Amino acid sequence: MKKQVCLLFFLLLASVITYGQSQKIIGGGNTVTPRMRVIVDNDFSGDPDGLFQLAHLVLSPSVEIRGIIGSHLKVGDGFDNSQTQAQNASAKAKELLSVMGVKNRFPIVAGSNTAMLTDSTPVKSEGVDLIVREALRTDTKLPLYVLCGAGLTEIASALLTSPQISEKLTLVWIGGSEYTDIALPPPNYSSPEYNLNIDIAAARVVFNQSRVPIWQIPRNAYRQALLPYSQLLLKVKPQGKVGGYLAGVLETLMVRIQKYVNIGETYVLGDSPLVLLTALQSSFEADPSSSEYVVRMSPAITTQGAYQFNHQGRNIRVYTRLDINLMFNDFFAKLEWSKLNEK
Repeated sequence: MKKQVCLLFFLLLASVITYGQSQKIIGGGNTVTPRMRVIVDNDFSGDPDGLFQLAHLVLSPSVEIRGIIGSHLKVGDGFDNSQTQAQNASAKAKELLSVMGVKNRFPIVAGSNTAMLTDSTPVKSEGVDLIVREALRTDTKLPLYVLCGAGLTEIASALLTSPQISEKLTLVWIGGSEYTDIALPPPNYSSPEYNLNIDIAAARVVFNQSRVPIWQIPRNAYRQALLPYSQLLLKVKPQGKVGGYLAGVLETLMVRIQKYVNIGETYVLGDSPLVLLTALQSSFEADPSSSEYVVRMSPAITTQGAYQFNHQGRNIRVYTRLDINLMFNDFFAKLEWSKLNEK
């Protein structure tokens, strides 16, 4: 009976999972087709959670990836203290897609290697151009989401360069500290929060000046995305080339970190909610219906990266609880299916 159930599960999975954007069909058929466009902007040469998120998104047929931007970290960051962080990030994205067998299927560009100097001067980069170009398209009705798993340099610069695009996309951002009326920060927390601190001027553009719709996943929410090491070993590592690659990157980092701090047996895959809130929206009346958020006025971001009450702030979504089970179970199933279809 168990074998029959497993067989039925994989037959059903075969009918719905595709490398939608890449046209590399997994299972075939037209059961699931893209219903949104996404641009991925992340510091792939930094925390490997961005690579997990990218792999998951590529395996999701309901999204059409229109571009991938490799973005910078804070100057001197321990993950990558080079002067070419954006180029290194785009190279890591290309490496992953090569492992996945979808090399050259998506535009991959580098963003700026530096943060904005002020909140009025945009940087110039291929990443900025990509966002503006895609947002201004008139030949599609698919909604556009810009998924940022690190700093906000590129989206802020795009909004300053072409303010009209604020009405043509939704920003989903992993970053920002806790709102103290919702959650308290964790022990020994950093201030400003890690991703916000990558480019405070850019955050000031997005929150204080623009009117772009924001779905924010602050620190208290993205820290919920805990992957146990046991699941890395059983659900990720055995799953072919892709699972082996991702597990290897994370295990290498875990060993490296142990020299400085004992991180225990979990790792925060804090960027994966970018997939949960887009690709895994509900079927009817599409929305991330299994996760919870509050609607509140956007705060003003100070020059020190703190929140300040803004009586002119527009409403934004601030996510408080994420459906981690849906997110990881979907990821594990897609990894297993990708393994079955490796050449």
